[in-house]
Amino acid sequence: MTLRQVFIARLKAMSAERPVPIRLVFWDGETFDLAARPVVTLTLRSRSVLRWFLSGRFDRLGDAYVSGEIGVEGRVEDILLTGMALAERFGRLSRLAGVLKPLGWLAFRHSRRNDASAIASHYDVSNEFYSIWLDESMTYSCAYFPTGEENIDEAQTRKIDHICRKLRLSPGDHVLDIGCGWGGLLRRAARNCGITAVGVTNSLAQCELARHRMREDGLDGRVEIRLQDYRDIPGEAVFDKIVSVGMYEHVGLANMGTYFGTVARLLKPGGVLLNHGIVTTDAEGRAKGPPGGEFINRHVFPGGELPNMPRVLRDIAASGLEAVDMEDLRPHYARTLLLWVQRFEARAADVIRTGGEQRYRVWRIYLAGMALAFDRGWLSVAQVLAYKPSGGLPASRPLSRDYQNPHGAVPSLSRALEWRVQGLGNTEP
Repeated sequence: MTLRQVFIARLKAMSAERPVPIRLVFWDGETFDLAARPVVTLTLRSRSVLRWFLSGRFDRLGDAYVSGEIGVEGRVEDILLTGMALAERFGRLSRLAGVLKPLGWLAFRHSRRNDASAIASHYDVSNEFYSIWLDESMTYSCAYFPTGEENIDEAQTRKIDHICRKLRLSPGDHVLDIGCGWGGLLRRAARNCGITAVGVTNSLAQCELARHRMREDGLDGRVEIRLQDYRDIPGEAVFDKIVSVGMYEHVGLANMGTYFGTVARLLKPGGVLLNHGIVTTDAEGRAKGPPGGEFINRHVFPGGELPNMPRVLRDIAASGLEAVDMEDLRPHYARTLLLWVQRFEARAADVIRTGGEQRYRVWRIYLAGMALAFDRGWLSVAQVLAYKPSGGLPASRPLSRDYQNPHGAVPSLSRALEWRVQGLGNTEP
């Protein structure tokens, strides 16, 4: 038997009871359907691809997808789920679906140079690339949907306002934003709350655009944007409030104590921290869902690591801060990512023009895979509010959460997405 015949025979045997709706197209044009009505077309452009399938080298298959040696056509939701089902037929979970284990635990030394290089590789693609599919403020983190009907621009504005309310920002507050991105949060907070602020980022592209936008808004005298590592922010008891959104994923687990210790050093007694970031939902801090974080580390987020919620709370307490509130936003991030990938696909030509075809292939699967990971509960995202004790006593704080939610009850988004593929039926866990 030829290698192709072995491959097809293996697939037919593995798919006998529950066919996977995939059409295979081989390098010479021959096609083979695994189901009567395929919804995904997988084009295999070399014999090597078959060897990688049969040997379980799904890391190599991920690289082949990025390079274009494997072509995939279909709805991105169908691609993800049929890819997982196909890999299960080979007796293991797919590393092609390794985008669902974001930020794997590969060794990475989180020095200032390495962290700056990792940030640049992700964020300095170009500002235009991100502006194509993010909202107007270019807020690259979980949005907030008070009614469930908001578009992405409205939901990111609601998220920023939600954070400002939690921090109880008021005129005269001096605020630090660690990992300020393109400055969207500080722009709105400075305009609406009367604060002064410092924002730091390791991305030159973000820094330049954030500074430009502050000048455009007449805020450059009140909001300073620095190209600076969080560990190098000088002083003690400098800021009334500190916010960090989607940044500590880049810190590294070994540096979590340094990160929260830096926050504690910079906060004034009685000051407030809001830390917003992704967590793994496993009790032991292990990644959940299909394995294969190597794909993310190599192609999207080099050096990223995720704690679980107990680890976050432990490190906050060890720094001397008092954690007083935690809000889980998992379904909000599933919805955010779905809206992003829809915009990403709708403007594919512009994305390819600014980022290239390989980046388009990687990010299309990455964004949708992350949406599935949050929807399934393999990952979550949490906003943790913490106070710095004052005079040896716990800091004063509101007695209820009423100040956080002026919109009333938030409708359920517990199932933000429905993941179904023709031929596979209901794929909910």
